[in-house]
Amino acid sequence: MLPETCGSSLFLALPDDVFAIISRSLSLKDICNLSTCCKSLSALVASEKIWLSQCDVVGIVPPRDLVEWREGVVSYKALCRFLVRVKPLIGIWVHQNPELGNVVYVMPGFVSVVGCRIIPQELGPLGIEDGPILWAPVFEIIGDFDGSTTFLLHGREKGCDFLHPGLVESVEQNCNVLLLEVEPREKRNGCKLLPSKSFTHHSTEEISRMVCRSNSGLSRSQQVAGRNEAVVPFSRLAFGDRRTLLETVTGQVRLMVTDSIREPLFPRLREDAENFQKDLILLLQRRSLLLQMYKFGSDHSCTDLNESTAISAGPIQLELNDIRKSLDRSSSTSTSLNGDDGQTNGNNRKSIGGYFRASFKQILRKSSSLNGGRAMSRLNSSSGENRHALLHDFLNSGDTIGLTLHARKMKLSAYRAWPNMHDTQFALYKLPMRVPTEDQEYAGLWGGTFGWPPGRPTEDKPGKALFFLLLSYEETDGKRSLIATKILEGTHYVLHPNGSAMFIVNIDEPSLDPFPWDSDADSHPVSVKHAFMGEGIANGYGFRYPGSKPGSLFVIQNGLLAFIWKESRAVLTLQRLNLQDLLKKGEQVPALPPVANFSYLTKSYSNVFAGFSNTSTCSSSLRAGASLLLLVTRECQISGCFRDDKSVSPTQQGLSPYVRYKRLLGHSYSSAQAVLKLYRCEVEIEGKGKRKEMLCL
Repeated sequence: MLPETCGSSLFLALPDDVFAIISRSLSLKDICNLSTCCKSLSALVASEKIWLSQCDVVGIVPPRDLVEWREGVVSYKALCRFLVRVKPLIGIWVHQNPELGNVVYVMPGFVSVVGCRIIPQELGPLGIEDGPILWAPVFEIIGDFDGSTTFLLHGREKGCDFLHPGLVESVEQNCNVLLLEVEPREKRNGCKLLPSKSFTHHSTEEISRMVCRSNSGLSRSQQVAGRNEAVVPFSRLAFGDRRTLLETVTGQVRLMVTDSIREPLFPRLREDAENFQKDLILLLQRRSLLLQMYKFGSDHSCTDLNESTAISAGPIQLELNDIRKSLDRSSSTSTSLNGDDGQTNGNNRKSIGGYFRASFKQILRKSSSLNGGRAMSRLNSSSGENRHALLHDFLNSGDTIGLTLHARKMKLSAYRAWPNMHDTQFALYKLPMRVPTEDQEYAGLWGGTFGWPPGRPTEDKPGKALFFLLLSYEETDGKRSLIATKILEGTHYVLHPNGSAMFIVNIDEPSLDPFPWDSDADSHPVSVKHAFMGEGIANGYGFRYPGSKPGSLFVIQNGLLAFIWKESRAVLTLQRLNLQDLLKKGEQVPALPPVANFSYLTKSYSNVFAGFSNTSTCSSSLRAGASLLLLVTRECQISGCFRDDKSVSPTQQGLSPYVRYKRLLGHSYSSAQAVLKLYRCEVEIEGKGKRKEMLCL
C-alpha cells in the first residue's frame, strides 16, 4: 500500500457515505478520539452523515423520524447527544400503588421523550388494537437546540393544567429507579432569583425582571468541591419534609398550560399521513414555545381570586437565604399559609414575597428539627446519630432550590419479575423488557381480557377489564418457567395484588387438555400450536397472599395466548402489544396533581386515575357520544319506551331497546349509560315489562 493511502489519509480518501457506514461499527468514544487526532480527521468526523449514522445506531427512533427531528436542533451531533442521554429512560416504569396498576411508559415524542400513564380501564367493543386507550401525561424531557435536556413535570390543580420545570441531573446507563427530588443549588453571576427583602415594594413586572435562570445544570454535590460544609442529600430528609418540599416547590415553580402547548405530545401514526404532517407542524411550534417559556418565563397563570399573579419563569429556583433571614426576623409576626384563603394580615391579595415567606415558614415549622435543631442534635448524640437529616441543614446547602429528576442504578431485591419498592420514595421503577428470542419467544408485554372470544362484550358481562401482563422466563433446578406478571388491571376494585403472577407455566411440560372452543370471534377454526401445564392465580390467604389452581396455557396460531383454569373453565386471552402505537391512537385525559402524578404513594385498591372530568380534551368522544345518543333515542322511540304506559311491555314492540341498541352499535349497556349520563339523560331498563325512564332531552 502506498504511503499516501496509509493512516489518516485512508479515511480522508473515503467518500462520506462509505465512512458513515464504517463509523457504525465504532463507538461514540472512538469517534470522539478520532476528532482529536488532527484537524483533517476532526473535520471529517464533524460531518452530518457521520452523526446521522450514530443517531440511527442509538436506536430510539427510525431514520425517517431522525430527519424530521433534525429541524429542532443545530446538528445531528447535538441530536445524538440528546438521544444517548435519554435512551436509558425508554421503557415501562411502575409503582406498587395503587394496586390496580401504575404503569408509565416512556416513549419518543418530538425531539423529546414523554412519560405516559396508562389509565386502568375496561376494554371497548372495538378491542385493543382499534379502540382508543386512555392515558395521561406524567413528564416530558425535551431536547434543546444544543442537545441539552429540559425536564417538565405535568400536573393539574384547581382545574388548571400546569408544567413544572426542572433539571435532569443524572441518567445512569443501566438505571432502574427514577427519582423526583428537590435539590439545593448555587446562584451564578451573583444573580438573585427571588429576592424577598422588599417584594412588597416592587411591581409584578419588576419582580419578573429579577428572576433569572441558572444554566449550570450541575448538582450541588458537584459545585461544592473543595468546601468544608457537608451536602445533605434529599433522600436523607424525613418523608414529611421531602413531601412538603416537593409540594411547595411544585406549587410555585410552574407554567400554566395554554391551548397552544396543551397537545400534541407526540405525532399520530405515520399511516395517517395527513394528520401526521399536521402534528409535526404543531409539535415544532409547541416545542419552540415550551423552550421559550422554560428560559424566559411566561405571564400565564391560573386564575385565583385569593392569589396575586404568579411568576412563571425558566426552571424557577426559589432563593433560600433571603427568605430564611426574613423568616428569622419576622417569626413572631409572620402568618402561615392558609390553604385556599391565601390571606396574610387581612389582605385579600398577598404579595409574591409574602407568599414565598409563608410557604417556607410552613415548611420550616413542620420540620421537627428547625428550632434548636443543632442543639437537639448535640443533646441526642449520646443516644446515637439521628436517622434523618435536618431540614435546616438541607436548606443551608445552597442558595436556591429547584426540581430535579434522577435516573439511578440501585440494588433492588425482587420477587420473580416484580421489584420490591420503597414506600416513602417519590420514585418509579423500571421493569426489564426482554426481547423475544428463539428460546424465549413469548417474552414481552401482553394485554387482554377474561373470556372467549377475545375483545367482545357479552350480555352478562358488558364491560371487560383490560389486563396488561409482562411475560418473562425463569429457570430453577433445570426447569424453565414462563411467568405472567400483572402490571395493570382495569377493574373498578382490585382483584389481585399489583405485581402478582397471573399464571406460571412449565415450558418443558406439555399439556394434554383440549382447547374448549372450535372457532374464534370471526368464526375461523382455532388451531392450537402448543399447550403447557401450569397454575393460575386463585383465592388464597387474604388479598396479599393469593393461592393458585391448575390450568393450561394454549398458544393459538394467530398469535394469541389463552390460559384456562381447569376447575372453573375461566379463560384469560392475551395478545402481544405495541404500546407506542396504542398510545399514538389513544385518547389523552387530565393528570393528577404534580407530585401524586409522578409517584402515587397512598395505598389504594380502586382506580384513582379515573377521577377526571375535562370534556374539552375529549371532543372526539363527545361527537361520538352525540351520535350514540341520537341512535338510542331513535331506538327507544321505535320501541315505545318513552311512553308512560306501564302496561306495555317492551317485548310487545319486538326487541327491547337495550338489545336493539346493542345489535345496532355493538356497545354494552354500561357504555350506553355512560354516554347518556354525559348528556344528562339516562334510560334504565329493569327486567321484562318493568321500566324506569328519565327523559331529559
